Order: sequence, then C-alpha cells, then structure tokens
Amino acid sequence: MRAEPLRIQCRCTVSAQSRENGRWRSAIVFWVLLICLLPGTALTLKRGTPVRIGVLTASWGPPPHVMGLIEGLSAMGYRENEDFVIGVRFTQGDSTVLPAIARELVQDGVDILLCLGDAEAKAAQQVTTIHPIVFSGVGDPVGQGLIQSYARPGGSITGVTDLNIEFSAKRLELFKELLPELKRVLFPYHAHNAYQTANFMQYRAAAHRLGLVLVDRPLHTSEEARDVLAGLRKEDIDGILAPREVDLNIPGFVLEATTKQGIPSMFEIAFYLKDGGLASYGPSGFASGRQVARLVDKIIKGVHPGDIPVEVDNYFEFTINLKVAKALGITIPPMVLYRADQIIR
Repeated sequence: MRAEPLRIQCRCTVSAQSRENGRWRSAIVFWVLLICLLPGTALTLKRGTPVRIGVLTASWGPPPHVMGLIEGLSAMGYRENEDFVIGVRFTQGDSTVLPAIARELVQDGVDILLCLGDAEAKAAQQVTTIHPIVFSGVGDPVGQGLIQSYARPGGSITGVTDLNIEFSAKRLELFKELLPELKRVLFPYHAHNAYQTANFMQYRAAAHRLGLVLVDRPLHTSEEARDVLAGLRKEDIDGILAPREVDLNIPGFVLEATTKQGIPSMFEIAFYLKDGGLASYGPSGFASGRQVARLVDKIIKGVHPGDIPVEVDNYFEFTINLKVAKALGITIPPMVLYRADQIIR
C-alpha cells in the first residue's frame, strides 16, 4: 500500500513587533501546495514515501519560484498529487525568525530545503548539515560564504544564482527612461547587509554616469525604515529604488510611499508590482524556479548537492504596471513600453 503524502501546512510566521508594521505584516496567510514526485535514491525514503520539500522565504506570500518549480518538475515527467509534497513558510519581512522556522521545517521531516534568498540559505545551514539545501535569489553565494565555488559548492548545498548586482546600472537606466524628468533617486537599504551595500556602490556609479543624484539612506531598524519612507515628500524625491531583500521590511515601506505619497518606485523583482510598485527589472522568480527543478531532480536521482555545480540565471525581465502609472499621473514613453517583457494593465 502506498504511503499517504505528508501534508505540510505552509504558513506565515511573524514576531510580535513585526505585526505592528503596517498592512505588509498585519495578516497571517496560509497557503498549501501539494505536488507529487517519484521517489529517488538520494534521500533515505521508503519506497512509495513522498519527497517532502520545505520552502523557506522571508517574503509576504507564495513566491513565484514555487510555481516555476512545479512546472519545471512537471515538464520532466514528475507526477503531481501522488508522490511528493511542498510546504511553504514565509515570514512577511521578519528575517530574525528564519533560523527557528528552518529548524521547524527540519523537525517536520522535510527531505529538501528550498531557500529563497541568502538569509534563508544561511539560516538553513545553521540548523542542518545533512539535509540537501537548494537556494535561489542569491546574487553572490561565494562572497556570502554559502558555497566554496560555483563548480563544487561543497557541504550539502547548491542552487541558482543571478547577476543582479551587475545589472543594477541597467535598472537605474530603465528607471530614467520611464521617468524622463527623474533627477533625485532614493536608495534605502539595510546598513548591515553586505549585498545591499554592494548594490549601492553600483547605483552610485550609474547615477554619476546618468547625471542623477542618488540619495542613499543606510537603515538600521524597521522603525527607522518606516519613519524615513513615511516622511518622504514628492518635492524632495523623484523616485525610489527598492532593495531585493526584505530586510527591515524596506520593500513594504517603499510600496506604501508609492501608494500613499505618490512617489514612483522601481523594484528588482516583479513580485511587488501587484501591490503597487511602478516597475521592476531583474531575475524572473518563475524562470529561476524552473531552473531549480533541474537541481532538485539531480538530488532525487542520487547526486550529492555539494557536487552539483551552481547554475547562473541569466534571464531578466522588465515589467511595468500601467495601472500604477495612471494612478500617479505618469505617461510612459511608447518606446519604453515596447521594450517591456510584461505589462500589467
């Protein structure tokens, strides 16, 4: 008799303090995805036991990577709703609880951990050295200390990286093309996040070349981030560049500045545009999820994750939210619209 799949409740975990930080942390969302996968030899499973994948993310909801993973596995012939299950845990911007949530996933009996960000991957490495870890949404895994090298990551980890920092200049250039009158651009970032600091250096060089004034605001607490972004005025800032990571809930406060103060925002991923961002340029979470599926497939078939080369996601997408542009009274130049990969109407 085939064993019943383990159903992992996918839920949001937030601290008491984070629940006070606006609508981006005000609701606990439950989401369950059940999919199936043929049992493999890399994991110590009984025949017929489903492979259990636990997804760890500090985001605010179901990330597009998961749907990409589902489609990628399906395209390789894996069957849904019979032999594997996915559980998603997200924390609505609270990175401090990631190690505890990673530990809970391990205790719940997951076989593979999918970590969507460098903080998530570090949290997983803190709590387990034997469970396979696959990451996505990490821009510099060697510099972050997650892997030894791209060819031989080592440990029990592999994943998909991207060239997001290298494309920072292109993102700012597109922002200027979207808004020809753009002069002063704010980049708020976590002062202790090395990746975001490196991103700032790229933006500063690009702003100098483009004749823009980059106003940087290194932040230390979520309260400071909230106050800084809530106090912005359209007379002082023409646009905001949001960091990719959810540290200090900065992307959430950037969204509020767009919707409440009418300040245009440019994000690194399209995930935020459904909630009020004007545009984004960066890696596609869905495409990255499809790429992750190939690595998961190798792990299930018996390859140790530390021996699987880290892959580079070279697919970037430019997305524009026309509904937000209309609400802000912005007319997007036709040639810029033509260049967009996706348009939200």
